[in-house]
Amino acid sequence: MSAIIHRPLGGKIVTKPFLILGLFVLISAYFIIRRFLFGMGDVSNMNNGFPIGTWVVLDVVIGTAFGCGGFAMALLIYIFNRHTYHPLMRPALLGGVFGYTLGGLAVMVDLGRYWHAFHLLMPWYAQPNSVILEVGLCVMAYITVLWLEFWPAFLERMPLGFKRRFGLDKLQAFLKRYMYVLVALGVLLPTMHQSSLGTVLLILGHKLPPLWNTQWLPLLFLSSALAMGYGVVMLEATLVNRAFNTPSEVRLFARLSRVAAGLLIGFSVLRWADVMVRGQLDLAFAGDLNGNLFLLETVLFLAPVFILLSERRWSQRWQFLGAVCILAAGSLYRLDSYLITLQPGNGWTYFPSAPELLITIGIVCLEIMLYLLFIKTLPVLPGGTAKA
Repeated sequence: MSAIIHRPLGGKIVTKPFLILGLFVLISAYFIIRRFLFGMGDVSNMNNGFPIGTWVVLDVVIGTAFGCGGFAMALLIYIFNRHTYHPLMRPALLGGVFGYTLGGLAVMVDLGRYWHAFHLLMPWYAQPNSVILEVGLCVMAYITVLWLEFWPAFLERMPLGFKRRFGLDKLQAFLKRYMYVLVALGVLLPTMHQSSLGTVLLILGHKLPPLWNTQWLPLLFLSSALAMGYGVVMLEATLVNRAFNTPSEVRLFARLSRVAAGLLIGFSVLRWADVMVRGQLDLAFAGDLNGNLFLLETVLFLAPVFILLSERRWSQRWQFLGAVCILAAGSLYRLDSYLITLQPGNGWTYFPSAPELLITIGIVCLEIMLYLLFIKTLPVLPGGTAKA
């Protein structure tokens, strides 16, 4: 039996792109400080009609779907026993760590009374019928699980003498022995909260247009999040390969493409069948904004299918294009559901302010910087195999 060896990428950390990303992080930090000093209204255009803005929709609803690479790969490797894809697991896990952790940071920026955030953990404040409570607790628990799953990468980087001196070698053995518990939680928790992000929309009732308002929202959100997880794994690996000339994973992604395509087909069939059964098909071809957005989503969801099921899937360029389409489709579906098509009534309108967008851009830039730092200094990327 062979074991995968992970090695740090190495190389210079502070580069010109790294400094440019850092500049956007500083700009974002400036507006975050203003938000906490002078209130949310100082930097945000959110209102009573649109209490959820870009910080939640882009950083949490979409951002956590981008962070589903670890969830998607764990489901494939450990649940469906496809260990061929194991070299992709730790890089996917790292993407999940930052996608969810920084999504949690965005939630803290979004909370009006952030100093009461700890009430979420107090049972006497809990509302058991609240789907938001379930999402919050699940996300918090999953962030903890992700960091525990990734902790062996830190331990592998430490000198053996240092680990023995502080008993960390025992911790490493403990994590290795009981990693299956963390893996099980790492599959269960995102299954719960990604589907619940769709359940949240059911609360809106008539405010959500019929093309998006369906009892199948939990399954649609879960399946699209899984597809986005596979898409982001292909995207990140391709970018790292082209930027740092690492070994190509084209053959693995050619096989993985069929899994992603199957999810996209299932999503599209379920969504169109639901619209037809509910008698809302005419709205898709009405020629208005909602109908056009629905058709655009469909094109973006189906375009990767023709790429990933054809001979083009053996091309890195086409794999990259397919991954971009998957992520664009899932992002647009969530953006339409939570913001663009929402009809709160009473004349309420919303468009994000420049500081709002800069805060989100800064959080994304921070994620990229940390990802680069970790892959260069920690054993994240596969570097070979050894006999166990």
